Amino acid sequence: MTGPGRAIPNAVPHLAGNEWKYVKECLDTNWVSSAGPFVGRFEREVAAHVGVPHAVATVNGTAALHVALLAAGVKPGDLVLVPALTFMATGNAIAYCGAEPVFLDSEEVSWGLDPEKTADFLSRECLVKARHVVHRATGRVVRALLPVDLYGHPCDLDAILEIAGRHPLAVVEDAAEALGARYRGRAVGGDGLVSCLSFNGNKIITTGGGGMVLTRDPEVAARVRSLTTQARGDALEFVHDEVGFNYRLTNIQAALGVAQLEQLDAFIEAKRATAAHYRELLDGVPGLTVFTEAAWARSTYWMPSLLLDERRGPDMRALLRRLNAAGIGARPLWRPLNLQPAFKSALTYRIEVAPRLYDRGLSLPCSVGITPEERRLVAEALVSALEP
Repeated sequence: MTGPGRAIPNAVPHLAGNEWKYVKECLDTNWVSSAGPFVGRFEREVAAHVGVPHAVATVNGTAALHVALLAAGVKPGDLVLVPALTFMATGNAIAYCGAEPVFLDSEEVSWGLDPEKTADFLSRECLVKARHVVHRATGRVVRALLPVDLYGHPCDLDAILEIAGRHPLAVVEDAAEALGARYRGRAVGGDGLVSCLSFNGNKIITTGGGGMVLTRDPEVAARVRSLTTQARGDALEFVHDEVGFNYRLTNIQAALGVAQLEQLDAFIEAKRATAAHYRELLDGVPGLTVFTEAAWARSTYWMPSLLLDERRGPDMRALLRRLNAAGIGARPLWRPLNLQPAFKSALTYRIEVAPRLYDRGLSLPCSVGITPEERRLVAEALVSALEP
């Protein structure tokens, strides 16, 4: 196979709005750290976009998950139910709390947490005792459900909320990859007790590095805000109510975020156009299945992805190596966390679909600024790499 003549990256930021203007305002006014007007503005505008009353900006999405879990009541020794197919940060945030994950399977429509297997785990492996879900085998409290919205597509959240409604479980939604997506007409990120976003460099909008905690609960919001500012309890004195964290976003980063959020709708349309173009270009290619949004969802297609039929060669890793060598920034799906060395001793339950997705899945280049010609080159390189 031959390459496109230039590298086509997987996903890079698109800075085409007021980024320079707003960052210069920070520099001109000397408001560069976490105290500054853009931080509050960014929080208010993201909250308004999602339709929740409270948002707290954090230094990154992992920090957002960490404090969200703490605010949801997760304690050392607790168990948290989470899909195996997710980025490492989801599991790490649980570990930061001194808790442990229980890895569950994905379903094949959204690639998100499988509600049926989750309900099965709770009915077969757990009991409700003294207003807590208790894991029979270990006697440990199952404190929270942590569903993940993968690659810009919402998980089947209503089914997960229904399960949580029948058990004393907090729902902490990892929506890091899905700002702007919609689930049954609702903006993703507003349904659980608390949800989290990421603004890493490759996310649909970026602050360079950053995150956000969203909630409708004022007490949860207050606890998150305290935890992210070293738990300082006095506006004048340096009195700290508990051990907190230095997790606040800077004003410069928030200024980038405000400028990026102004362009979010256009970014979503660009991502969706890229996904539609890939479907058009790859439709009918034997052995390929391009991921398509569910009837009940509106995906941002943060990462347009596809599956290679297991009966079709070459091996997925060999295919990725060929594409990368040709300058095509394709990447594998997330390695299931139960397969990560760091979580080799974690509890698991009926994980069957997630490894198949990982073995056969890849994500294609999808920067907001990718051109139709570059998409065509990606598709041609993929078809060429599939040839024996």
